[in-house]
Amino acid sequence: MQASVIAILLALFSGLHTAALADDDDRRFGGKRWWSEERNEEYQDGPCKVKIEAKGGEFKREIKCKDGIGANWSGEWKREFWDGPCKVKQEAKYDEFKEEVKCK
Repeated sequence: MQASVIAILLALFSGLHTAALADDDDRRFGGKRWWSEERNEEYQDGPCKVKIEAKGGEFKREIKCKDGIGANWSGEWKREFWDGPCKVKQEAKYDEFKEEVKCK
């Protein structure tokens, strides 16, 4: 009996923890909510400087890492794709990453 109660509590805690992490990821790393509100923000993420601008269907993010230290992308590349009604443009260089999202 006691083991089943513990198992239920662990399952409940695990589910809540996963939901909380998913919600945080939505806001910070690409969920649809990031460009639905007006936002101007600059902050330091380790050795990288991050700048975010968002307003009415548009979102821009720039990440600059001095000498490429701390960059979590590799190589130089460009990519464009559609995410639902939104066009996403990404460009990466050795020390800089840019992302722009425009929604209809």
